[in-house]
Formats: sequence, C-alpha cells, structure tokens
Amino acid sequence: MEMTFTGRNISVSDRFREYVEEKVDKVEQLAAKLQRLDIKVTKEPHCKNPETQLTVELSVMTKGPAIRAESHAADKFAAFDLAFGKLLERLRRARDKRKVHHGRHTPTAVFQATGGLEPAPSGVPLHAAAADEPVEQNEGQDHANPVEIRRKVFPATRMSVDDAVDRMELVGHPFYLFVDDATGQCAVVYRRKGWSYGIIELDGDRQEPETVETRHYRDEKPAGV
Repeated sequence: MEMTFTGRNISVSDRFREYVEEKVDKVEQLAAKLQRLDIKVTKEPHCKNPETQLTVELSVMTKGPAIRAESHAADKFAAFDLAFGKLLERLRRARDKRKVHHGRHTPTAVFQATGGLEPAPSGVPLHAAAADEPVEQNEGQDHANPVEIRRKVFPATRMSVDDAVDRMELVGHPFYLFVDDATGQCAVVYRRKGWSYGIIELDGDRQEPETVETRHYRDEKPAGV
C-alpha cells in the first residue's frame, strides 16, 4: 500500500513514519480496493489551546469514495491514535454496508452528538454572546471578534441521494452537500435519528416547505409523503 506524508508548519519525523507503518495493517484488512493512505500533520501556530494545536488527518483513497478522519491533540502521536480509531470505525461501517448487515452500527444522530453543548442565547448576536470569553488576538488581526466564518469551495459533484448518504457516512460528517442527479439541484443530506436521513433542497418559487418524497435506502419507488 502506498503512503504519503505531509507536514504543515511541522516536520514529519522518521519515528512518526515508523509508528504509522506499524499500525496500517488494520487499514489494509478493512478497506476494499485500497490504493493509498494519505497522512497529513498540521501544527496551528496561533492555537489558543496547546492541547489541540496538532492535527492529524487520515485519508484512505480507494476506487470508490475517499474515507477520512481527523483529530486534534497536544502531539502528533496522540492525534494520530485518535484519528486512526475514527478511521477504523468508518472502515468497519463501510465494510458492514457492503455485507448488507443493516442495523449493526447505528450512526449517532445530530441531537445526540450535540446534546451536551451549551445552547447559544436567543436574541443575542454571536459576537456579543462570545464577547465575555478570553480571546487570543493573532498577529495581523485588527479586532477581537472570536466568531470565525470559513468559506470552502468544492467541485459540484452529481450523484444519487443514496450515494450522497454513503459518502457522508464515510467522511464522518453530519451533512453532505451535493448535486442531485435526479433533479439537477444542489441539495444537502443530513442525519436524523438512527438510520433516518433527511434531504433539503431550495426552490425560489416555493412559498412553503413541503415533504415531496419518503422512501427507503436503495429503493427507487417512493413510499408516499
């Protein structure tokens, strides 16, 4: 199996490479048609929390969609172990789907994953709600607003809703943006409770939201509204 190592703001030592190579046999056992494993190590120079300044991102490249996992820690070895655990779980989930063993690994619903988070106060802007928290001002930053909005642009990929669900699970995100092959519209698929998923599309001519279809995974016939 081919492996590529990339370091951003940090050098990748031979000891770290050897540490990774000792563990990757499990990836080869779980991944189907494995082509390459990419390991990216990033050090955030202006990180507020030294316990999360190192990030390790793992990407398994196969003939199908890529499977990714990442984690943060105080050193790259700990970050790798955390990310590697997530990666193995996603590889097992993908393998179980190929075996059509439904129900063995139920994904975490959004309400469960976010249940322990402090809700943002209603009626108060985000920058005002976070103003009381200590903020480390980075070099070149001309204000102390802690709210950060990052924009990413991805290539528009056409695919079926079922393929979008699969890709969302493989990358470990609670949602996935894609171009619906059936409608040609941009859409978002997201996790609901258990094995239930939702799809959101925007229509500039529609006045009220409407459920237009309910069906089962890999079932081309709608089950009714």
